[in-house]
Amino acid sequence: QVQLVESGGGLAQAGGSLRLSCAASGRTFSTYGMGWFRQAPGKEREFVAAISWSSGNTEYADYVKGRLTISRDNAKNTVYLQMNSLKPEDTAVYYCAVRTSIVFGTMASLTLYPYWGQGTQVTVSS
Repeated sequence: QVQLVESGGGLAQAGGSLRLSCAASGRTFSTYGMGWFRQAPGKEREFVAAISWSSGNTEYADYVKGRLTISRDNAKNTVYLQMNSLKPEDTAVYYCAVRTSIVFGTMASLTLYPYWGQGTQVTVSS
């Protein structure tokens, strides 16, 4: 129903920047919001940031506030994650996801997102 394609991952040095993009296609009319999650080797997938499609309300994990910024371009059905001041601990596979239901509280729960992209690798070296 919804297909997501991430891009922009790669290798960066500590303190550097990357911008991830996620383009949605298919039945995008059902999109209420989008989010970014990440998963490091041997660890559980964790919330990074989320944005509501209509209102633009954002939510961030505490550990990325001030360094990462989520934004969206409704016309392009695309969400972005601007990553600044990167740290080695940011190394992970980053996944884009679509939320297709309304939420009245936190947007951080993985269960709110039924559609996921293939992931893009972000590696931050010291």
